[in-house]
Amino acid sequence: MSPTHDLYFEECGNPDGKPAVFLHGGPGGGCDGKHRRFFDPAAYRIVLFDQRGCGRSTPHASLEENTTWHLVADIEALRAHLGISRWTVFGGSWGSTLALAYAEKHPTSVSELVLRGIFLLRQQEIDWFYQRGASAIFPDAWEHYLAPIPENERSDLLHAYHRRLTSSDEAERRAAALAWSLWEGSTSKLFPDAGLQERFSQAEFAHAFARIECHYFVHRGFLERDDQLLRDVDRIRHIPAVIVQGRYDVVCPIESAWALHRAWPEAQFVIVPDAGHSAHEPGNQRALVAATDAFRGLR
Repeated sequence: MSPTHDLYFEECGNPDGKPAVFLHGGPGGGCDGKHRRFFDPAAYRIVLFDQRGCGRSTPHASLEENTTWHLVADIEALRAHLGISRWTVFGGSWGSTLALAYAEKHPTSVSELVLRGIFLLRQQEIDWFYQRGASAIFPDAWEHYLAPIPENERSDLLHAYHRRLTSSDEAERRAAALAWSLWEGSTSKLFPDAGLQERFSQAEFAHAFARIECHYFVHRGFLERDDQLLRDVDRIRHIPAVIVQGRYDVVCPIESAWALHRAWPEAQFVIVPDAGHSAHEPGNQRALVAATDAFRGLR
């Protein structure tokens, strides 16, 4: 797929089942075994892969040739490599961004969409989480996020972090990566989860996660305009879809899911009343499994 990147992918479930691809969050988050559980293994041929620079893909934390459109091309190349004509595309958070970008580029390759924790990569969403907004709800975690950045650089935290995460000073990169990653790990669930925070504080995970996320967000997702994913939704309105959104999602607030719902009224819209951002919160998980169960008989 690329002379620079080697991508890890795996298949599980029923080799003769309905094809589905799981798009992980971040960007830079990688896949793990829990992501298989959103699909009935008797009914689905499940494909998971680690996007460029993260998880088991190499080179680790690489930003070279790493853009939304490289990832879209990777998904389509993987589909062709596996001999799949169409597949269910499942993505949450950044995975929802990538799923929309992929489906809008290749609508004939998508049989259904399951989207969670909608992130449209608009400037207002980036500002909310990385400059001012979520900070008012989690001021304790925000202090740790601010700590690596001197006060005279805090008017533009995204670019201040980008300078550090791309620095030649390894210690500076690692400290910034840990603070960036822990901010998301501390805010992703309705109730704080020490296990999630521990995962986000692991040095290798944090390094790829923070570098790749910040790289994408500084470059506005490599989209041509701020509202591109909403603008182009008409290309996919014929595709059966479910949108799942936690009411108290602080990372990707519900207003983005609502905007997508208004632009795409044909899609089923599920607001989970007792959940935040994480796909693994009980309410979100039930709604996502219900969606894949509903689609498993369709061809």
